[in-house]
Parts: sequence; structure tokens; C-alpha cells
Amino acid sequence: MTVQMLAERLQLKTISEQEPEREVTGGYTGDLLSWVMGRAQPGDCWITIMSNTNIVAVAALADTAAVVLAEGVQPDEGVCELAEKKGINLYTSEKSAYQLCAELFALL
Repeated sequence: MTVQMLAERLQLKTISEQEPEREVTGGYTGDLLSWVMGRAQPGDCWITIMSNTNIVAVAALADTAAVVLAEGVQPDEGVCELAEKKGINLYTSEKSAYQLCAELFALL
């Protein structure tokens, strides 16, 4: 499933959509950035409540297909611009991390 298809099915709000045709191959949920760097897999959709610029760096290092900010979290100032610069797909959702994980699991 592509990132764009996932965003539509999960009803995500787009913050930065740089590679809409990127394949989503799995999912990862976590907020401890060092933990995510070591465990998220390339192609994962990363669900988090972290909102600072470090999420862009972690997403790039882990090569995640997309980052979804759960629970209505909005990115800090400068995150959108950095995500665009680094080619990171970034979305937000009012849904809880739990609900997003359940829905993502059902889609994959």
C-alpha cells in the first residue's frame, strides 16, 4: 500500500507529502527517539506524539515511509519545512495512537 493510500484510508491530515507513492511495509509506534532509531524498519509508518524537529531526523535515519502524529498533535515550528527539505511524509490525526495502530494493522 502506498503512503497516499494509507493517508486516505486512515483519514490523515497532510503536513508534508513528499513521496506519496512510497510503499508502506509495516508500522512502528514509539516516542523515545533513540528507541525508534534502533527498531523502526525501512518502510514503516511511524506513529508518535513527538512533535519537534528531531522526528524528521529520526524518520530519515530509520528510512520510515511516513510519520503520523497521533492524538491531534501538531508539529512544532519549522518541522514542516524541514520535513519538506528532507523528503519526509508527515501527517497528523485526531485518532489515538492505539486506534491508528489497530487500523494500520488491519490494512497491512
